Amino acid sequence: MLTLDKLKEYGADTEDALVRCMGNEDFYLMLVGKAIEDSNFENLRAAIETKDYDTAFSSAHALKGIVSNLSLTPLLKPVVEITELLRSRADTDYTELLADIDKQKSKLEGLKS
Repeated sequence: MLTLDKLKEYGADTEDALVRCMGNEDFYLMLVGKAIEDSNFENLRAAIETKDYDTAFSSAHALKGIVSNLSLTPLLKPVVEITELLRSRADTDYTELLADIDKQKSKLEGLKS
């Protein structure tokens, strides 16, 4: 079960996020659960694999907003990095950043159990 304590251990700035959620812990936890399942993670990977950098940027930018608003700090760093690279539609190797995003997302998924 996802809890504030688990999210704090993960490195999320739960106090900051709760301010945005007007102190509603249940609402925040529900949003984090939905964020973990967001289709933009899959869309980002698929778009990069096909070198569709416009779609990749759109997906990364959406994830940046979600992750930032929920103060999921460990996941935010690689998402910001990939978003900025994709902003210029750079044809580069995104493997490391995608692996870091996957790693942080997996850690978040593990908090649900």
